[in-house]
Amino acid sequence: MKFQHEQLITLAEEIFIKAGCKHDVAHQVGKRLVEANLVGHDSHGVIRIPSYVEWLHDGKVLANQSIRIISENDVIAVVDGQFGLGQIVGEEAIQLGINKAAQHGVTVIALRNSGHLGRIGDWAEMAAEAGMLSLHFVNTSGAGMLVAPFGGIDRRLSANPFTAGVPTGDSKPIILDMSACTVAEGKIRVALNQGTMVEDGCLIDSAGNPTNDPRCFYGDPPGAILPIAGHKGSGLSLIIEMLAGALTGSSCTNPKNASRVANGMLSVIIDRRFFGSDNEFFPEVERFISFVKSSRTINHNGEILMPGELEQRTKAQRLEQGIELDEITWKQICTTCRSLNIEHGFIESNETNPAFHDSQISIPGCEPVSSKSGSRDER
Repeated sequence: MKFQHEQLITLAEEIFIKAGCKHDVAHQVGKRLVEANLVGHDSHGVIRIPSYVEWLHDGKVLANQSIRIISENDVIAVVDGQFGLGQIVGEEAIQLGINKAAQHGVTVIALRNSGHLGRIGDWAEMAAEAGMLSLHFVNTSGAGMLVAPFGGIDRRLSANPFTAGVPTGDSKPIILDMSACTVAEGKIRVALNQGTMVEDGCLIDSAGNPTNDPRCFYGDPPGAILPIAGHKGSGLSLIIEMLAGALTGSSCTNPKNASRVANGMLSVIIDRRFFGSDNEFFPEVERFISFVKSSRTINHNGEILMPGELEQRTKAQRLEQGIELDEITWKQICTTCRSLNIEHGFIESNETNPAFHDSQISIPGCEPVSSKSGSRDER
């Protein structure tokens, strides 16, 4: 099923208003979620709506919160998200960092106790739009324990996103948006909803055996995600935990915090103008990009892509052709709408196959769901 992005933003906005958010908050959260779908990161898009609404209902994330400054000086700020929606408190934290960097050349923002921050690439893009470079390290202190350490079986680490952004002088910044694990949890959920398998080398089951079945990850006992690049990704994950968790005061992954999803983020924002090379920066970046892209490709019709370039192309395509949602994701959103007494023609006209049974989205053990291959994870 395909939807225009404006339709999904409007629907998300209505949902979050009904869930207790102010109009501007609801619009911003909906816009950020749909933006994730537009750039191809469906794992961080509207599939998150039911979870967000459930967390709001249960008080695990709080509507209409703003950041609270714990301490600050000219270039450093420690801020508390007060368990507000990450799309709101994350933007406030980054804007504070942009303002400080514009005055002093560089800033470090430590955000603690944020609700799910969504696609971390948003924050690098926000800094790049202001002409600034940025680095972002993220962890989840409690319910986000998803990843086994190298050589281990049990979940001990969070997905630990790392994102970096570099402006290029035009509308196409370099945005490296990745995790220290092989696949984002949201993409496992997308695979579960689509009835597809996760690609090789991403998951282990509860006994430590390799598996492609997303149901094993959500089973009882659960499986785990593997770190990228073996011991290297595991080591990177540990460092990100300490930067985003311990240093921000948000806590590293800890079973005692498992009752809620809370993100910590350490962001470093740099204003290139303070480095005395503003006239040379963009020309050198453009020269280097051209040089890298000039490499011969292994495949005859291959192409060298810059980080973020695939997302830019996907966004252009989906703005024109619409956003594809699988049937289970759509039905879960519709169920959330009904729980909030939201009923109108848009939902009814797009809720196909009403006989689709809830049992198809349950999470049993590790029975095979499909022989189809899942799409390659970019994060």
